[in-house]
Amino acid sequence: QVQLVESGGGLVQPGGSLRLSCAASGFSLEYYAIGWFRQAPGKEREAVSCIGNVDGATYYADSVKGRFTISGDLARNTVYLEMKSLKPEDTAVYYCTTVEGISQELCRQFGFDSWGQGTQVTVSS
Repeated sequence: QVQLVESGGGLVQPGGSLRLSCAASGFSLEYYAIGWFRQAPGKEREAVSCIGNVDGATYYADSVKGRFTISGDLARNTVYLEMKSLKPEDTAVYYCTTVEGISQELCRQFGFDSWGQGTQVTVSS
């Protein structure tokens, strides 16, 4: 079964860190670009970061630049999102999916026609 499964979310205090995982099964991430997205209550889903596993190119939304790091481990067929200096406004459900490319315009869902369960990140004191 072809799927992506997110994990690693939780409750963290402002300024804290979390590492999210996006594990692929049924296909290899090697030839795909993967993106992390998030959706906060009452808001639209937004792109957070994307990575091209072929060349390692990355894109970050301005709101997370300098605080989040996306990386891929092809041996584990997993993409990670390392999140540091977390803020309450980072609170959201985080999702991963295949994307069209690595830029603000192309970091959008491509290939999958639905979203996974996501993983909840809550930043609160």
